[in-house]
Amino acid sequence: MHQMSWTMHFIAFFALWLFSFNGDVLGKNLKYRIYEEQRVGSVIARLSEDVADVLFKLPNPATVRFRAMQRGNSPLLTVREDNGEISIGSKIDREQLCQKNLNCSIEFDVITLPTEHLQLFHIEVEVLDINDNSPQFSRPLIPIEISESAAVGTRIPLDSAFDPDVGENSLHTYSLSANDFFNIEVRTRTDGAKYAELIVVRELDRELKSSYELRLTASDMGVPQRSGSSILKISISDSNDNSPVFEKQSYVIQLLENSPVGTLLLDLNATDPDEGANGKIVYSFSSHVSPKIIETFKIDSERGHLTLFKQVDYETTKSYEIDAQAQDMGPNSIPAHCKIIIKVVDVNDNKPEININLMSPGKEEISYVFEGDPIDSFVALVRVQDKDSGLNGEIVCKLHGHGHFKLQKTYENNYLILTNATLDREKRSEYSLTVIAEDRGTPSLSTVKHFTVQINDVNDNPPHFQRSRYEFVISENNSPGAYITSVTATDPDLGENGQVTYTILESFILGSSITTYVTIDPSNGAIYALRIFDHEEVSQIAFVVEARDGGSPKQLISNTTVVLTIIDENDNVPVIVGPALRNNTAEILISKGAESGFHVTRIRAVDRDSGMNAELSCSIVAGNEDNIFVIDPKSCDIYTNVSMDSTPHTEWELAVLVQDKGSPQLHTKAFLKCSVSEFVESVTSTAMTLVSQNSMDVSMIIIISLGAICAVLLVIMVLFATRCNREKKDNRSYNCRVAESTYQHHPKRPSRQIHKGDITLVPTINGTLPIRSHHRSSPSSSPTLERGQMSSRQSHHSHQSLNSLVTISSNHVPENFSLELTHATPAVEQVSQLLSMLHQGQYQPRPSFRGNKYSRSYRYALQDMDKFSLKDSGRGDSEAGDSDYDLGRDSPIDRLLGEGFSDLFLTDGRIPAEPEAIV
Repeated sequence: MHQMSWTMHFIAFFALWLFSFNGDVLGKNLKYRIYEEQRVGSVIARLSEDVADVLFKLPNPATVRFRAMQRGNSPLLTVREDNGEISIGSKIDREQLCQKNLNCSIEFDVITLPTEHLQLFHIEVEVLDINDNSPQFSRPLIPIEISESAAVGTRIPLDSAFDPDVGENSLHTYSLSANDFFNIEVRTRTDGAKYAELIVVRELDRELKSSYELRLTASDMGVPQRSGSSILKISISDSNDNSPVFEKQSYVIQLLENSPVGTLLLDLNATDPDEGANGKIVYSFSSHVSPKIIETFKIDSERGHLTLFKQVDYETTKSYEIDAQAQDMGPNSIPAHCKIIIKVVDVNDNKPEININLMSPGKEEISYVFEGDPIDSFVALVRVQDKDSGLNGEIVCKLHGHGHFKLQKTYENNYLILTNATLDREKRSEYSLTVIAEDRGTPSLSTVKHFTVQINDVNDNPPHFQRSRYEFVISENNSPGAYITSVTATDPDLGENGQVTYTILESFILGSSITTYVTIDPSNGAIYALRIFDHEEVSQIAFVVEARDGGSPKQLISNTTVVLTIIDENDNVPVIVGPALRNNTAEILISKGAESGFHVTRIRAVDRDSGMNAELSCSIVAGNEDNIFVIDPKSCDIYTNVSMDSTPHTEWELAVLVQDKGSPQLHTKAFLKCSVSEFVESVTSTAMTLVSQNSMDVSMIIIISLGAICAVLLVIMVLFATRCNREKKDNRSYNCRVAESTYQHHPKRPSRQIHKGDITLVPTINGTLPIRSHHRSSPSSSPTLERGQMSSRQSHHSHQSLNSLVTISSNHVPENFSLELTHATPAVEQVSQLLSMLHQGQYQPRPSFRGNKYSRSYRYALQDMDKFSLKDSGRGDSEAGDSDYDLGRDSPIDRLLGEGFSDLFLTDGRIPAEPEAIV
């Protein structure tokens, strides 16, 4: 018992080193032995130790891993990858695994990883039997009927016991309980199975004893010995003195395994000399034949024909032994027995079997290989086998499908499928391969098996834009968040290697980051606007889009340039810059003696749009029902259509409409209050002359205007110099140069000279000039500058110039300074009087110092003059009250300056050239 326990836990193994070199792959056979019913997890062997000599020849044996190429979800044996330890994975029952076969083994292959130095080991583990099964009879009670006339030596076959163990652990002998009339003899069938025959050793007498019960015991030779028994119930009957007799006691039949069902195997012929029922013979199988015999063969009870009832298979069972009997119908009949041995003849009826082991668990028909792997990379392990024998079992294996793969034989019927070239997934991502196995039988049989090789992707392709530069257009005034366009890059790689992410590289437009203008969806390359585009501000936006894949270990990128051209829309209304408007109204004086064609005024307007959107035209839409005036739609010049003497009216209020040619058209409306004055005759005559000279060159008009301005400046400079020379004679008088020099040494103020740019014309109220420091004033406290009303009661047009004074910019004049001038003072004397006050030091000029720069702006002095602003606020038609005046345009003060100087020249009887209208 102790020895048996030690044997069950002892693991005996040995290795047969068989070297088979084919190419660069080494094949080796390893054999081990284990007993069945071993504990799960028991270690059988370690390949890292058993094949150490082979691993030592590899470049880096410490990194070698082992991979078992087994089929099935729960293999009986498992192999650890790190050291090749072979252990029991699940319970091994030899009887279930191999049934009655003497040789029982588990075979599989193990390969080494990585496959660059592939080694193949064929593992064969022989499973040894233990005596874990007792012999058993199919029936616990075996009935036997024997005639009392049975002769001594009569033999009766008995039921066989079955023991699934093999060798010494299998059924060995039978024994019969002690008695005086019967004995048994143990015999062996051709398949090695043992059975017993009951022998009559003494004459029977039914009248003395009619039945017997004997125990039949079957025993094996295992350790410990096991046995099983059944009861023989023998009934003694009256005899029929003649029994049937077979022609032969045994028959041997050769049966082709491909014989069809119904084939006649043997015509049993038994004779009985008795007559009637005692001589009528019935054929049947003996009662102890196995159920497998009854399922496979059939006997005709009347004729004795033995036929094939189920097709046989040489690979499953090579021979059958049948016990047949013939029994007459008389009372106390004694059956006759014969033995029929059927030998199955092998034919080439089995196709070769192909077993493909792929390194892809769970997917038996797909193998994965990375693109770029070197030649001779492992793809699959192929094993072929044929159940037939001889030439019928010899196999030739071939590989079809593509030249990028090859089939290499390792040993016996094992093959490796290796790559024959470097693969590129972008050129071809999948290959269908076919393995063909064909035997050498007649006729030859073959098996075809298909499997797929899929090429795994690596990140070897950067994203690709179709163009290096994309140009798109978008209309201005778009909605924030509006979709603009999409730029996409393609990446032929798969998964994250081909997943492209888009970003906009940092750049600046007008000092602002590009990311404040546009954004891009990182997933699909859709570009959206982040703000409202204004063509007048930016007409073109260019930026760089970067496409980056998500591959590893290194991400690949590519760039493209996107240019957005912003198309102009008609979104700016025309703005009237001349004549000056107050409450959207301008006052125009017309000489009473003006004839037809007299040039009244010119409407000057600007439009920030471009192209057709900025082309302007003018028209009179109201107040001209009598057609007193006509207007040139292009130049916007207004002329009289009749003589002023012939019209009964002296005042008109014209509504002038300035509109562009955009779509939709935008317009601005202004009102002109035209009144007839009898004090502008000279102006009228001169203006008429100017209008009559329509052919005068425009450039000549500009030259004359510039000359007139220069002449005025020259007169002022002469008067200024004369005043300075006069003051030098008086020590107490103010010397402008001394004051300037003294002012330059002021400890807190930088030096500042008075320039002609500091002098401007502003409207006055009742002849009073309000001047204040811009940095001390506020919109609430600032006096309002209003232009004096021009009345026809004025004595002369030159008196209009008396309502404008030459003043220093509010940046340079002390607070609360004012100057009273009368209407009677001549214009030249007004200028002289103001300059004289400068020389006398009644106020000091205050320059605006900003670091090392000086500001010479008068815009602060005009904070209360927003009513003169002509810039449109962008909220519809422009009105005079809009407060978005642009200093970069023609200022009303500049215009007043020009008009003031013109008035001065008009007193001398000269007419200044009117500047060209801005349309």
